[in-house]
Amino acid sequence: MKNKIIIMISIFILLLSSILLTTKKDNNKIKLAEVTHSIFYAPMYVAIENNYFKEEGLDIDLTLVSGADKVSASVISGDSDIGFAGLEATIYTYLGGQEDYLVNFAGLTKRDGQFIVSRTKEDFNLNKLKGKEILVGRINGMPSLNFINALDNEHINKDNININYNVDYANLSSAFISGTGDYVNLFEPNATKLEKEGLGHIVASIGKYSGEMPYTTFFTKKLYLNNNKDTINKFKKAINKGLKYVQENDSTTIAKVIVNQFSDLSINELSLMIQRYKDNDTWLSNTNITKESYDNLSNLLFNNKIIDNKVDYNILVNND
Repeated sequence: MKNKIIIMISIFILLLSSILLTTKKDNNKIKLAEVTHSIFYAPMYVAIENNYFKEEGLDIDLTLVSGADKVSASVISGDSDIGFAGLEATIYTYLGGQEDYLVNFAGLTKRDGQFIVSRTKEDFNLNKLKGKEILVGRINGMPSLNFINALDNEHINKDNININYNVDYANLSSAFISGTGDYVNLFEPNATKLEKEGLGHIVASIGKYSGEMPYTTFFTKKLYLNNNKDTINKFKKAINKGLKYVQENDSTTIAKVIVNQFSDLSINELSLMIQRYKDNDTWLSNTNITKESYDNLSNLLFNNKIIDNKVDYNILVNND
């Protein structure tokens, strides 16, 4: 009888240990959905390639989910643990009545990363868009909103421009190549690819016109954030290391680190794109999302009648 009890206790301990190990493994594996795969997000790729996540004991499963609305849906459904997209998606979700709503816990970029690509090389300013067609992506997305904000900042009436919202982000390049539009707004590497192939010319940075706001952030469900604070803090530490690296190193050094993320690009091409983003002061110095930048975005949405009510900063942002 005594031996049976000892065996049963031993089995129980083994089963408990197995459960604990499995739980720990699951907690350390992060399913991360990114809105697009772009050099714009270089600090995150640096964190991956320099093993900053692994140093924190995290295993990142990165998946491309095109469209901020689809990223937020992936997180809400549980298909992804963390989403990486425009902060506006979390505002829409909250205002939609989602009980376990999405909370932004870290930022990466502090301004728009798009470049305006023209069919011809020209001495460009935003006034050149009057009477022309430009492809900007979906109507309520961060790319199109920042484009509208750029026009407002330069006191240009958007009604004088044929703004095409009908082509989704993933198909902007192909639509432009096929002949749609006089201009198109593209992130890297797509902008430089078109230029390299002689199909367009980079003429301006929207980020310089539009100003600072929390352009792309990491977010998760409120319940997940509350139940996995240690994991979230480790995630933030890795991203902060990536941000620090891109601030302290030149574009070629950074390109050599992330080249595995963009196997179809050379070091020189990557370096050129990274330098463009460095010149535009694209990346945050740390993951904190400031109230001022949040308010800039909130005002943009409200003033363009995309939302009827503003959401308090302290509800949707948690920097702790």
